[in-house]
Amino acid sequence: MKKNIILSYLLFFVFAVSFTGCKKWLALKPQDGIVKEEFWKTKEQVQASVVGIYSSMMEYSTGSYGNVNYVPSMAELLFIWGEGRADHVANATASSPDDIALINVNIQPTNVNANWRPFYRTINFCNTVIEKAPEVLANDNTFTQAQLDQYLSEALTIRALMYFYLVRTFGDVPLKTDATLSDENITPIPKSPKADVFAQIVTDLKLAESKAVTTYGNVASDKGRVTVYTVNAILADVYLWMEKYTESIAACDKIINSGKFGLIRGATKNGPVVEYNEDWFNTLYYNGNSNEGIFELQYSQQRLNPYFPIFSSSISARRWTAIPDLMDRVFTVDFADPNNYDMRGDGGSVRAATSTVWKYVGASATGLRSIDQSYAHWFFYRYADILLMKAEALNEQGMGQDALDIVYQVRERANALDATDLMPAANDKNLIQDFIIEERGREFCFEGKRWYDVLRNAKRNNYQRIGILLSMVAISAPSNLQQSAQAKFKDINSHYLPIYLYEIQTNKQLVQNPFYK
Repeated sequence: MKKNIILSYLLFFVFAVSFTGCKKWLALKPQDGIVKEEFWKTKEQVQASVVGIYSSMMEYSTGSYGNVNYVPSMAELLFIWGEGRADHVANATASSPDDIALINVNIQPTNVNANWRPFYRTINFCNTVIEKAPEVLANDNTFTQAQLDQYLSEALTIRALMYFYLVRTFGDVPLKTDATLSDENITPIPKSPKADVFAQIVTDLKLAESKAVTTYGNVASDKGRVTVYTVNAILADVYLWMEKYTESIAACDKIINSGKFGLIRGATKNGPVVEYNEDWFNTLYYNGNSNEGIFELQYSQQRLNPYFPIFSSSISARRWTAIPDLMDRVFTVDFADPNNYDMRGDGGSVRAATSTVWKYVGASATGLRSIDQSYAHWFFYRYADILLMKAEALNEQGMGQDALDIVYQVRERANALDATDLMPAANDKNLIQDFIIEERGREFCFEGKRWYDVLRNAKRNNYQRIGILLSMVAISAPSNLQQSAQAKFKDINSHYLPIYLYEIQTNKQLVQNPFYK
């Protein structure tokens, strides 16, 4: 009991000092005196600081939505960066001008959705743990090297994950690996090239892999904290982006061959009727921490997510909806047989009748959560992602049939309709690539992956297939803006967001991204 009280106090301290710091560039920081003189003495303080890393990813937005003082939460940005410019979502009644600008491909440096502060805030938490935690070994003889290694693996992995989002979203970004502990050591730095950022990401992840645990002994921690499988999931994704396919496959295989994960069954056929497995939605999305989950943000009744008001079924209140043609275009509908349907469509990802983004607000296939039940987890990675990343890498290495076998495994568990089967030949590399992109769109609809999936494939081999991206924007942009949107996206610099104007104004070392100068 005493230990819990101490930890609660420490967590309060971590959050209090982190959000009372100055608002300079990348400058959320603990207060000088406590950090230097009193903190970093015990293993409980290290533990509290590591918990603070996870909690910083779940912090709420600040300011008033739609106003210039609004700072989005990381949870919002994970969705918006991964979906807002893609072809699965549309603006809604309560969308702000900044949200609308994403769909219209009219993004300005003042757009609050380009505010990277939540990510650098978490990076600074990670940097602080990496820098200060080793000192505790000399101060607390109950603190072991194994415990330190575990905590360092968590900080290294999440720092790498944060930079992976930043480099895919902005391109060149400031690369800061030392902690900001006081106003005196805030040194504005310029952006680092993408190659340097990726090199640091891989370095962090390889070091984290050598230190990470396989289990914490309980399911919630195994799904909500960094394990060696989390590290390998991110590595697989990073290597895929870097076009290092052998390495990506190897990282996927470490997860697959562990035998610890599987696909939650979605559908079974009983004669001509598809039987909906209610446990699929409840287990995977409503409850979370299933056998399929690898790394999930652990929202709870004590820590609600921000998605209910964003996707609320109240048409007058929501900011984002499913694009109107989502069911027909992505999942398709079997009008001849209503008992034949893709489980991931209506009642899975979306409620077709209201175009509601359903994964985060649904309690079941048809029932809505109440606002005090808004604790659906955010998936960074789940097992289906590992399978489809491996399929993508296999296809790039000319192993088309092996790739297709994996894709059909994912499709079978969800009863994907024949109408969405592109039936590519094993040697048709481009059509298999298209098939995988489309299948990822069905599998991870609204999970913050669509933009990155399409961009990753479009940019491959020096933008050999930029047409994939142009086709997507032709769907997502309003009809009167489609031509201008496509013209903009032909410039590869437009694929990155602008550096938020406030950051440019407060860090004179920063230069605006080329497309927005």
